[in-house]
Amino acid sequence: MFTGIIEATGQIAKMESRGGDKVLTINVGKLDMSDVKLGDSIACNGVCLTAIDFNENTYIADVSGETLKLSTLGALQVGAPVNLEKALTPSSRLGGHIVSGHVDGIGEIVGIANDSRSVQFDIQAPADLARYIAKKGSITVDGVSLTVNEVEQDIFKLNLVPHTLQETTASHYKVGHRVNLEVDLLARYLERLLQGKAQSQPDRLNYELLVKSGFIK
Repeated sequence: MFTGIIEATGQIAKMESRGGDKVLTINVGKLDMSDVKLGDSIACNGVCLTAIDFNENTYIADVSGETLKLSTLGALQVGAPVNLEKALTPSSRLGGHIVSGHVDGIGEIVGIANDSRSVQFDIQAPADLARYIAKKGSITVDGVSLTVNEVEQDIFKLNLVPHTLQETTASHYKVGHRVNLEVDLLARYLERLLQGKAQSQPDRLNYELLVKSGFIK
């Protein structure tokens, strides 16, 4: 598990194809590797990867075909900047929100505009993910925990403050750039819970069912 608070930006140092999978070597930048152990999880652009080898400057991770299909990792080139975060520990501050590191899909930057000292990004989400994205809800973009400002159909808006722009790869974004998206865990589990309720009862999913299920009082 992660918080979506980026600890460092690194770079793709090497990418090797292994059958249908890939092996990534990632330069970790200023990320402190002193407490990392073999098999630990380190998120790269929001993707939970297992360190199969590492030193103070790099770590190596296998990337499965499923991860390559659902994320942007396979399209990255050597030298590409990436957001890095080590796994959450029981003593960590939960400064962002609960992030699993399991990417749900790929979004696209469709608009960028200055907003005082912040920058507003408009991101188009895949249609099957848009229903999980809510105004003032949480979303993870390339591993960064962010708050949704507005939602218009499948496009949501975010404002990134100068610190976030400086400490993440967002300063490199341009219109057309593709990003990894992970929706809020609570939204996914709530939908599944409601589906289970609906399947066990003949009622359709409506206001009355929400009241009956205890979600509205």
